[in-house]
Amino acid sequence: MLLAAGSAAQARVTRIVVDQTVALPDGLNESLTGHAFGELDPNDPMNAIITDIQLAPRNSRGRVEYVSKFTLTKPRDMARASGVLWYDVVNRGKPVAANVSPSSLGPSATKPQDLGHVALISGWQGDIAQASDNWTVQVPVARNPDGSSIIGVVLARIANAPAGSNSRPLGMLSTLIPYDAASLDTTKAHLIAKSSETRIGETGAPKGVGPGDWAFADCTKTKFPGDPNPRSLCLKDGFDPGTLYELVYQAKDPKVLGVGLAAMRDVASFFRFEAADDEGTLNPVGGKIQHAVVQGISQSGNALKTFLLLGFNEDEKKRRVFDGANPHIAGRLTSINVRFGLPSGSGTLYEPGGEGTLWWADYADEKRGRPRSSLLDRCSASDTCPKIFETFGASEYNARLMTIAETGTDGKADLGLPAIVRRYFFPGTTHGGGAGGFIAVPRPAAGCVLAQNPNPEDETMNALQVALVDWVVNGTEPPPSVYPTLAHGDLVANTQEAMNFPTIPGTPSPTGMAVGLMDYDFGPALNYADFSGVISRQPPAIKQIIPALMLKVNADGNETVGVGSVLHQVPLGTYLGWNATAKGFFKGQPCGGGLTGGYVPFAKSKAERLSSNDPRPSLEERYGTQAGYLCLVKKVADQEVSRRFLRREDADRLVKEATAADNFVGIPDDPARDALAEKLCGR
Repeated sequence: MLLAAGSAAQARVTRIVVDQTVALPDGLNESLTGHAFGELDPNDPMNAIITDIQLAPRNSRGRVEYVSKFTLTKPRDMARASGVLWYDVVNRGKPVAANVSPSSLGPSATKPQDLGHVALISGWQGDIAQASDNWTVQVPVARNPDGSSIIGVVLARIANAPAGSNSRPLGMLSTLIPYDAASLDTTKAHLIAKSSETRIGETGAPKGVGPGDWAFADCTKTKFPGDPNPRSLCLKDGFDPGTLYELVYQAKDPKVLGVGLAAMRDVASFFRFEAADDEGTLNPVGGKIQHAVVQGISQSGNALKTFLLLGFNEDEKKRRVFDGANPHIAGRLTSINVRFGLPSGSGTLYEPGGEGTLWWADYADEKRGRPRSSLLDRCSASDTCPKIFETFGASEYNARLMTIAETGTDGKADLGLPAIVRRYFFPGTTHGGGAGGFIAVPRPAAGCVLAQNPNPEDETMNALQVALVDWVVNGTEPPPSVYPTLAHGDLVANTQEAMNFPTIPGTPSPTGMAVGLMDYDFGPALNYADFSGVISRQPPAIKQIIPALMLKVNADGNETVGVGSVLHQVPLGTYLGWNATAKGFFKGQPCGGGLTGGYVPFAKSKAERLSSNDPRPSLEERYGTQAGYLCLVKKVADQEVSRRFLRREDADRLVKEATAADNFVGIPDDPARDALAEKLCGR
């Protein structure tokens, strides 16, 4: 019966192989790592949206095959399982939520298995080579009907090359290009050098580099023209660290990367619904899963939004795959369903990602000449939409297009949220949140002007993950959405004056730190609304720039709207979602592509503040003593527990951390300080 049912399916996992089972140190859980073998009918409407699937090789059944590595972490005694499958979308092939390896989140993040959930990760990116410590998917290469290579235009950008180097891998700044050059003939490519460039595409006069002065080669061991290499650039006279190099060339053999979205769908569907594979191998959690929740963080959150936009939350049996979804710190889409796509991209200049629909509500994008649409159109039509938590912090305003998601491209009014969507904003956080703790002393942020921003998101996310599951499983209404709006005057132009940002000694101005939406022209073969198809123009023309809005701040420079951490509500300094680059080609521009936040500590004493002309009250002027500070920490922690934005165990731990971190040592005794502390403590 299983074989008969499977043979009629149009997209499914046909076989699973568990390669390794490891007992976890807690003695209660185990991880099963293996591979899922799947196949897709390219003519099925659910799969036909995949770019180039019609040009992929097929097996004897006319199907397109893939292989995805997975790890399933589950209780050894499944009677302990909660009945929830928690799927973490891996980020560039690596796990994010610590269900398998060290977390990309902070040390305070809760693991799915801590709550009794079955945790699943699997590969969805086909452009990354499989290694022992990553999770990828093997997808086919698209070819022309006659079997010849498909060729297309690709852009590579190289900056901040080490002094004295003469060879660099081809990439988009932080993202390597996983495709070979179609020809090593440099006369068929175009290389320029830029002495300056801003995030909005303003450049100094570029200089052409002649075809005889560079090669597709590696010159690290052999003098120019070096050893031929279709993924490396060698410069005859070496790279200048103060120059950005931009190469437009023809690449070959694109992978059908959109298959990865189908693989994500099918692997999750198999472990949620199926009893066994086509060969009779039992599903290790078969019959034990009643609900499934998916979370994607940053790049993988962009992938999750793309997954929903393209309708992949419906499996081949018309079932809803995930009941709940949490795209976290994700304001863009990812270029997984684009020929010669780069899903690992980070949103630097000329990288696509803002082309498609970015909003949950139905909205007509008249500014870019596009019809009404929403991220939920396809799942609404099939009644397969999940309940959604959208969570993000301050950096997502200045670097991840969140104002576009909230106000549309015209920025005239707040877009509503559907009943199945909640939105939670974390004020004053860097991308993903900081390390937490209550130490006022700053720690340097590599390459940035300002110190690391310690303001955390982990504890709030822990509570919201519980709330999302409660909403999905029990129908318990989650906390109401909390985020900045135009209606309340929270969102303003990105200038120091409009933001009301104070002048703080040694702190750069926030003016111009926000990255707007670049309306690119990638050519006519791209389906812009679905962010699918073929890019035929590189670099793209910039048709217009839609500015990003930023938040108004208080006299300290801190944001006041949103779900603030305990540290942010009882601050030790100014916590910023932006920072400035300290040196290199992008000096003075947003640090970390706009994703790195900053921190400016308060002075300890009034005397110290006055000596530096800092307008912000010092720690002693705010809290008096450590005792006064702790009273406020306890008050805020209890308040957030009651609002369901903080778990009690996290609140108790935070109070202990604050108690152990005395930032008032060395301040001279003063009865006025003691009186202030007593007042704060209500005594």
